[in-house]
Amino acid sequence: MNSSNYMNRVLLLSLLLAILCLSCGKWSRRAGVYDFPQILQADTLRVLTLNTSTSYFIYRDQPMGYHYDMIRDFCSHHGLVPEIIVAGNIGAMLQMLQDKEADLIAYGVPVTNALKDSMRYCGLQQISHQVLVQRAGRGDTLLTDVTGLIGRQVTVIDQSKYLDRINNLNNELGGGILIDRIDSDTIVVEDLIRMVSRGEIAYTVADDDLAMLNHTYFGNLNVDLPVSFDQRSSWVVRKDTPVLADSLDSWIENRSSGPAFLRIVKRYFEETKGYSYVGRPSFREISGHGVISPFDSYFKRYGTETGIDWRLLASVSYQESNFETEGQSWAGAIGLMGLMPATAASLGAEGEQLLDPEKNIRAGTEYLKSLLHIFRFIDNPDERTKMALAAYNGGIGHVFDAMALTEKYGGDKEVWEGNVERYLQLKRLEQYYSDPVCKNGYFRADETIKYVRDVIDRWEIYKKSLSLPSV
Repeated sequence: MNSSNYMNRVLLLSLLLAILCLSCGKWSRRAGVYDFPQILQADTLRVLTLNTSTSYFIYRDQPMGYHYDMIRDFCSHHGLVPEIIVAGNIGAMLQMLQDKEADLIAYGVPVTNALKDSMRYCGLQQISHQVLVQRAGRGDTLLTDVTGLIGRQVTVIDQSKYLDRINNLNNELGGGILIDRIDSDTIVVEDLIRMVSRGEIAYTVADDDLAMLNHTYFGNLNVDLPVSFDQRSSWVVRKDTPVLADSLDSWIENRSSGPAFLRIVKRYFEETKGYSYVGRPSFREISGHGVISPFDSYFKRYGTETGIDWRLLASVSYQESNFETEGQSWAGAIGLMGLMPATAASLGAEGEQLLDPEKNIRAGTEYLKSLLHIFRFIDNPDERTKMALAAYNGGIGHVFDAMALTEKYGGDKEVWEGNVERYLQLKRLEQYYSDPVCKNGYFRADETIKYVRDVIDRWEIYKKSLSLPSV
């Protein structure tokens, strides 16, 4: 055999061995035992979930969500990396789990006898029920018993479990509830909750965890009246992974009363995230000496260095923190400019530095400058600023998704109002956030849309009252 043929065979054998090594992990998952010891060896836990406001979503370019934070805590406890796989619905998740495309479903799957033959319920378990969502402001009549619904209108999504429940309740009461059905193609439950808060409808029905999460946004709601029996739900693994199931059960038993667990619960279901829909944006009164805040010198310095109007920086800072240096939002944004730790770190500000006014303002200004640069293809500077502000608040990925949707459906992707703004709002609906042009999934745009409007409006007020510093 000549040396050339020999070398070719060696190279071919090496290639086959490399392919075998790369594929052996997937092969063993499907063909052999692949339980928690093998998962630990692979360093990765493959996690199925859904893209919703209570399970998993992207905000400020960071993954978040109640179920996501919980599974991340489990992974951190065991030195694992979570690989998140987003499915379309519970049925798809169950099939993918059965086909060994993942190790675990980190989502509240309803507990039924039918699934117990092939699946094992374990880990995070919840007992939930449906509740009446009603206004609880001054002058509102608060219902404390379901019999109070007789003669009143309840709005629910058509062909939903909420319609089924309100129909059953109506039958149990002998009739009298006025049931208003809304088309499910154009609205989600959180839209109805928002409409109750605004006074546009009187009542709706939601799962208690979703209702409690939305109560942190809308403080004028009451979500305390149950309208259904309790339903158990749980994370799920396959029957052939008993060690993983036991590990999840042990983790939840040991962590459920600990500070990390309680911090996650508080973050999503207790910590206020509220915002108002009416009136002009709030702002600190400008002093007679033309001072907006104690930090104006920093806004002016870094505004001059970056070419950004210092009054815009002041407006962003007030919106983010009310000029509180040590503030932190529910999402983890820190300090005067409301910076996410990962974003700040990429700009040279970490840890305690985020609480330093000058360092925080410098990093926030640099971040806004980088966003304005990313949107430099937009000719109109006002539109460019609005896109950058939306990205600053909600994350650049969602803004690019909305721009792609705008272009796909014939709008102007370089115009905010009525165009990109509209499709950012539509990303709460599955037919839009699951569109192939979208890369970042579900998004709740209310806060971001209000953020852009308030920052711009406050900036206009500042511009009318204060001139730019002389160079």
